[in-house]
Formats: sequence, structure tokens, C-alpha cells
Amino acid sequence: MLKLYLTSNHLKPFLLLLLSFTPSCFAKGLEQPIDLTHSLLGWIALAVFILSYVFVIAEDYFHLRKSKPVLMAAGLIWLMIGFYYNSIHQAHIAEAAFNHHLLEYAQLLLFLLVAMAYINAMEERLVFDYLRVSMIQKKLNLRNLFWITGILAFIISSFANNLTTAMLMCAIVLKMAPTNKRFINLSCINIVVASNAGGAFSPFGDITTLMIWQAGLVEFSQFWALFIPAVVNFIIPALIFSWMIPPIPAGQVEQTPVQLKRGAKRIVCLFGLTIGTAVACHNFAGLPAVLGMMMGLAYLKFFGFFLRKSLPRSLYLKRQIAQQQKDKAALEQLGTIVPFDVFDKIARAEWDTLLFFYGVVMCVGGLNFLGYLSLFSEQLYQQWNPTYANIVVGVMSAIVDNIPVMFAVINMHPDMDLQQWLLVTMTAGVGGSLLSVGSAAGVALMGQTRGVYSFMSHLKWSWVIAIGYVASIAVHLWLNS
Repeated sequence: MLKLYLTSNHLKPFLLLLLSFTPSCFAKGLEQPIDLTHSLLGWIALAVFILSYVFVIAEDYFHLRKSKPVLMAAGLIWLMIGFYYNSIHQAHIAEAAFNHHLLEYAQLLLFLLVAMAYINAMEERLVFDYLRVSMIQKKLNLRNLFWITGILAFIISSFANNLTTAMLMCAIVLKMAPTNKRFINLSCINIVVASNAGGAFSPFGDITTLMIWQAGLVEFSQFWALFIPAVVNFIIPALIFSWMIPPIPAGQVEQTPVQLKRGAKRIVCLFGLTIGTAVACHNFAGLPAVLGMMMGLAYLKFFGFFLRKSLPRSLYLKRQIAQQQKDKAALEQLGTIVPFDVFDKIARAEWDTLLFFYGVVMCVGGLNFLGYLSLFSEQLYQQWNPTYANIVVGVMSAIVDNIPVMFAVINMHPDMDLQQWLLVTMTAGVGGSLLSVGSAAGVALMGQTRGVYSFMSHLKWSWVIAIGYVASIAVHLWLNS
């Protein structure tokens, strides 16, 4: 009791200090969020967020995992918001806002968890090893691999989640050239740019395009006007990077070909079915795509159950064949086979990346709740030409998540024609490529490569990405004017 008394009495002066800097025009009985952008609370929250991102940027220097600072920042920002709203007897407003952002993160978490489980399952079934050896046997060099992964990322991300696409392509790159750090860096940058560009011209290729489509600002068929600008956004940086990659073999030819483990092809098909289910849930049922992904996890779990139950009979038949052929190597390999475990694949997910997403979503959500994103959007569209404002929105999406930025733009209802709405759709989608933390694909690949591809290695080549960014805008204004 004494501890609680001391704590509450020490908090009161701090809360009074925060309240003293709050705009006095807001009444205590308001049911809407209060604009705290010019309050001490807002300034502290903004400073906490900036400081946390400094630690994220300097991850390689401090050797501090990127999830730690943003998790702490998210907690501090929402604690300050909660203390303030509780002091004016409006705690339910802050609670509703927190739960809203938590629901967004929960959907993202489950989506990523299923995608990572499938990728880990395919890796354990030697799918990526098989692809790597197949490409090596076809005498595929590093430059060919660079272009193939980039083009596939661009195409697949137009109808599938760009995060899942990027992780699949990155897994192939890591298997093909695991020790070539320079190639991994350039390939990851290329994959991120391609994934973000591929989702910019499709209404279900990215969340921001989906928001524009659902708001009725751009019709379904009108998004195809962004196809050529999106191609330009991807091709120009890819051409520059490809000149830096020598056409040398991707790896040494292995003497023993890799044999896929039992069920590998069926898991790949189930993953495709999972993506299709997620798209169908969103497009035809009007429900979040995470519902389809969780159904996809059920596909994998049922198939894992089948593999476990049928394993003894499968081993018996294979052992008989190996004994008849007197294949000692096959007999030894059969002794190392273990049952398929779905939960082992889930446990191997990149949890630091998932926790980092939580911190980013909640930090940005807190700043949005305080009024900073709306304030910045208002200043842009009231004082600047819409073209310049939409270009800046793209740059902002490289620093702050593009979803709340686009949400703020839509709710501002700026007076723009179709060309400008298409422009902001594209810039918000491809602008995240300017920084590694500007898109889910970039953040995921930083975790997947375990420090080989990092914030600083991406920042080193941001000027190349910026050339493609500017060129795609110029092409859009020329073609769709």
C-alpha cells in the first residue's frame, strides 16, 4: 500500500505538468481524441520515438536488436497517453485506440507467422536447396540470379503479399550465395524495390492501394495506369545494381543432387493454395486476408498429421527397396528421418522481426492518436502543390509506415484529381523502398539475413533507389496527365 501511495503521489506532479502544457480549448467531456501535438506530452512522445529509431538505425554499431528500443518506446508512449486520458476521465478513448492498433498488429503477426512457418517447412523439406542445385546445374550466374529473383518478386507481389514474396526470394538468394555478402545486399535491395513496385499497380498488391480502392477514389481498372511507372521504378535501380554484379557462377556444382524430402512438392502447392485463400477471403468475402492465412496453417497442420501417421509405412517400403538394391547410403539416410513437426517450423520464426513490427505499429499508432500525422498531412496539402505533397508522402512512407500516412491523407479529403490520387498511391507504395525500415519486406529481410542486409547497407544505395523513384513519378505525370 505504501508503495502504491508513493507511486501515485510521484506521478501526480508529472501528470499536472503534462496537463499544464495541454491546449486549454479542450473540454473534459470530449469523446474525441485530443490534439496533443503542442503539449509537453506530445513533444516527449515524439522525442522517444525519434530516439528509438536512432537505436534502430545504429543497430550494427550498438549490437542491440532492433525490437528492444521500439518495444520500450511503444510502452512509454502509450503509458503517457493512458495516464493523461485517465486523469481527465476519458480512459476509454485511449483504450479503444490502443485496441484498434493492437488488432492491426495481431492480424499482421498471424499473417507473418503462417508465412514464416511455410517458408521454414519448405526449407526443412529441402525445397530451396533443390532450387539452388537446379540453378547451379543450369550454369546460372549471379547476375542471372539477381534478375530472376527481382522479376519474380515484381510479378508475384502484384497478387500476393510483398512481404511473403520478398522472404521467398531472399531464401533462394541465401541458398545460392550464402557467403557473398555484397551480392546478398544488392539482391535484397533489388527484391525490396521489386516487391514494393509490384504491389503499387494492383488494388490487392498492397494495403495502401487497397485502402484507395475501397474508398472509391480509384476504380479497379484504373490502377493499371501505374504499371509502366512501377516497372520504371524497379528497372532503373536494377540496371545500375546489375552492372556491379559480376557474371560469375552462383556456386560450385555439387556432385550429389539434392532429393526433395517426402511431401515437399505438396507443401509448395499448399502454400500457393494458402495465398489464394487469403486473396479470396479479402476480395470475395470482404474479410481480412489473415483469415485465409490461418486456414492455410490448418492445411499445413492436417498435412503434417498425414505425414506423421503414414511415416512408418513409408519407411518400411523405402527400406525394402533399399535392401533389394543394396543401397547402404539410402539405408543410412532412412535412419535419420524424423517426423514432420509443424510447431517446430513456427518456433523457428524470426521473433525479433515480429516484435519489431509490434513496436513500430504501436509507436506510429500512438503518434497518430496524438495528432502528429494529421497535422503533417494538413500542412502539406494546404501549403504545397498536390504533386509536391504527394512526392513528400512517398518519402514519409520510408520513415513512417505508409498505412497511417495514407489513412491520414484519405481522411483529409484533399481536392485532387485521378492523376494525383494515382500518384499518391504509387509514391506511398514505392517510397518505402528508400529505406530498409520503410516497408515490411525490408524489415523482414533484415531479420532473415541476420545482419548481412542491414539499415546502413541499404542506406548506402538509397540514392540509386531515389533515381528510380523520381523517374517513375516523371513517367506517371507524362503518361497519365
